[in-house]
Formats: sequence, structure tokens, C-alpha cells
Amino acid sequence: MSLTADVKAELTAVRDPRPTARVAELTSLLRFSGGLHSIANRVAVEAELDSDVLARRVARDLMEIYGVRPELVHVQGSGARNGSHFAVRVIEGGETLARQTGLLDQRRRPVRGLPNKLTTGSRGDLAAIWRGAFLAAGSLSEPGRSAALEITCPASEAAMALVGAAHRLGIPAKAREVRGVPRVVVREGEAIRLALAQMGAEKAAAQWDQLRQRREVRAGVNRLVNFDDANLRRSAQAAVAACARVERALEILADDVPDHLREAGELRLAHRDASLDELGHHVDPPLTKDAVAGRIRRLLAMADKKAETEGLPDTESAVPAGLDD
Repeated sequence: MSLTADVKAELTAVRDPRPTARVAELTSLLRFSGGLHSIANRVAVEAELDSDVLARRVARDLMEIYGVRPELVHVQGSGARNGSHFAVRVIEGGETLARQTGLLDQRRRPVRGLPNKLTTGSRGDLAAIWRGAFLAAGSLSEPGRSAALEITCPASEAAMALVGAAHRLGIPAKAREVRGVPRVVVREGEAIRLALAQMGAEKAAAQWDQLRQRREVRAGVNRLVNFDDANLRRSAQAAVAACARVERALEILADDVPDHLREAGELRLAHRDASLDELGHHVDPPLTKDAVAGRIRRLLAMADKKAETEGLPDTESAVPAGLDD
């Protein structure tokens, strides 16, 4: 199962016994899953849902809370909504239900956002609003750079109402529009974990946190490996360049090179992968790495000066192309 399916399965099983929370969740679910329709000149309330389990639960809640008998229909998906889904319809008494849930105002006008009495309710009611919205139109992507918890909204007013509820719950949500469709988006790992926990998906929140931490550890290891590889590459290139310059220096100076500088140069060529500190231990008596570096530096400087005087290619000219950047 995908993360989205896991979250919805867990949320479907959440049963808040408080009447106001049940009303808030059901109203939000209806608002974000379809809402109002006109059938035979009558107002109908309809919700299109992804699972038959959720559809049956919505139908049961409608009967228990509002005393209506909804119709359950299996619908084959098309267009943007692929796969089969389930519709819960209330035609007989639909207008009364729409008024009771706040989907219609007192003048029979559709409410484009969410009823004010819900968005100003308790934290439990606000969490129920988010739970209903996610069950209706939510999705959760895998942890990573583009990770997001998203809810597709029927109107920008509904998106803003959902964002307002999120902020009161401490969830940093934002409203945005993608291809003309309003969405509410929660990004960043901790914010997504918090949103899941607030909605009541405790297991999904813990699973998300584990996946996120595992991915962060893996990314950290990869960064370190790449960093080490880059350092090794640079060190190898530096060693090749240094040896090429030393070889050219000994060639330019020939017999004019002082013995202690020749010794340092020949050590460099004999132990090409060794560090300066390691080179110093091959000398009797041993030298510090600074002393070895100083001798090699003077060797190169003497050779470059002689090359300039005699119009010869200097030590840098011996460095293979691509290593002198």
C-alpha cells in the first residue's frame, strides 16, 4: 500500500465520540469530496470516495447524525480520477442536509469555504476538519526533497479555511494553485509528521518519521562518501602534478641542483602517494613535513628561475592538462 492509502486506512478507523468533532469531520469530508449537486431540480449532497469502507462509514454517519438514508453507488473512474471509487448520495432531503451541514447558507447559496462555526471550533474540531479533508482529497508523498502532504480543494475559499485551521493547530500549511486547482500543501518532514499526528494517524506519523530519518541518514552518508571521493580525487591529482613538476625541475637543473634538494625531489618521486610527513621519515635524520615541503618548494623555485633565464619551459609546463586548474 502507498503512504496515502496507509494514512487513509488509519484515519478511517478513527472515531472521535464528541458530536461537534463528528459533525466537523463529516462536513469537511462532504465539502472536499464533491459537495452539492442538482439532480432533477433538487439539491443533492454527494461524496465521491476512494474506498467502499470509507463510503459505508460516511453513509452510517449520515444516518446516525442526520437521520437520512443515503444511496451508495460504485462508480468507474475516468479522466483525472482513475480507478473505481464510490459515491454516497443524498437526494431525498438533500437540501435540508446541505443546510444542516452548512454547505448551503440561509439564502440557499452554496458556501464556498467551510462553515464559520467549524473553523472557529475547538482543536478537536479543527483536527476533525483536517481529517475529513484528507480522507476526501488528500495525498502524501515519500520523504525526500519533494515530500509533501497535499489536499486538493474545491475552491480557493475552502483552501484558505483549511490553512486557517492548520495554523490554529500549529501546522505550517500554505495554499497554492496548481494548473488552476487550489491546493493546501504541508512541506518539511516535521510539519508533515505533526499534521499526521494532529489528524489522528499516529502510526502513520511514526512510520513517516522513521522513513524520513532513514532517508536523512542515507543522504548524510552519501554526502560524506562523495566528499571523501572528491578529497581523494583532489589529493591524487595534486600528487600527480607535484611529481610532474619535480621531474621537470630535476631535468632543468641537472647537475646544478644541491644535494639536499635533490634528495627531497627524489624522495617525492620514489614515494608518489606518500604524505609530506611520511616522506620526512624516509630521511636520516628524519625531517618534519614543513622541512620537506620547504626543500621541494626551493627546488621548484630554482628550476623555474633557471628556465626563465634560459628561455626553457618551466616546471608548470610538465603538469598534465586538466590537473593545473
